[in-house]
Amino acid sequence: MSSESEPKTSEPGVWVFKNGVMRLVENPGSEQMSTVRWKALMHTPSGKVVSSYSALESELRALGSERYYEDPALLQFHKRGSLDLISLPSDFSHFASVHMYDIVIKNRDSFRVVDF
Repeated sequence: MSSESEPKTSEPGVWVFKNGVMRLVENPGSEQMSTVRWKALMHTPSGKVVSSYSALESELRALGSERYYEDPALLQFHKRGSLDLISLPSDFSHFASVHMYDIVIKNRDSFRVVDF
């Protein structure tokens, strides 16, 4: 199996999996691939890019979030004493920028979306 699979389309741009990291290509028709910007979720304290749900879950649990198992189509996390609920598609290939920014908004000091 190749380390790079076919691009997954989403809004806006194209999601590409490479080396275990999902990246958003904002300009898929660009002739100069060097100008293409990739998006990734980064755990700020460690400086590591989140490349899987298991890594993300570990970081969210360390921040006090607990996981809900009620809906098998979603990964859901909630912090006690907060109204914030993070809902993610169960398939990491559907993890999109809207999910990344939702995590950032609810954990401002711990995550950010970066160009990769």
